[in-house]
Amino acid sequence: MTTTAAAVELSIEDLRAVTGYAVRCAEPALELVEAVRPDDARPREAVDAARAFADGGARGKALRDTAWAALRAAKEAGDPAAAEAARAAMAAAGAAYLHPIADAHQVKHVLGSAAHAAHAAALAAGAAGSGESVASRWLDTARALATPEVVAVLRRYPPAPGGGGRVGELVRRLDAALRDGTGPSEGAVPDERT
Repeated sequence: MTTTAAAVELSIEDLRAVTGYAVRCAEPALELVEAVRPDDARPREAVDAARAFADGGARGKALRDTAWAALRAAKEAGDPAAAEAARAAMAAAGAAYLHPIADAHQVKHVLGSAAHAAHAAALAAGAAGSGESVASRWLDTARALATPEVVAVLRRYPPAPGGGGRVGELVRRLDAALRDGTGPSEGAVPDERT
């Protein structure tokens, strides 16, 4: 027996708010991929396409194409932190395709860019122990960047599902913090990532 998830109210303004949030979360991580692959513009192009949509542009082929291209860049990055940064860019472009169905997997469309960016920063930090604190600071920043509109959209969906490895864990942590209304950790400054 197949069950169909309930519909979620979702306007184009909601999609633009979520995509703008995803851009703000992914953009600082671009330096991690650009440091390793300075001639690979695909991740930045994905973020730029997402920003154009968030700012009122069309939701169409450019978003899809640049998202897929950023995913290919991730696979070709040759460096784990750079690959995760490229995935953050892919997720930013993919945020425009949040579906209006009450499926927990849709939460990654809202929070995926933040989780991939946090994981990228943690991998770049490298040293045992410091990676976790770096990821936590990036999640603090992502919480601070979430507008009331983004949180309202997030709350229309079930909580993030299990699985997904480290990125899935980061999605669940951010999801829980945003749903609970907890702010950034004490002392976190939104524009200081490391």
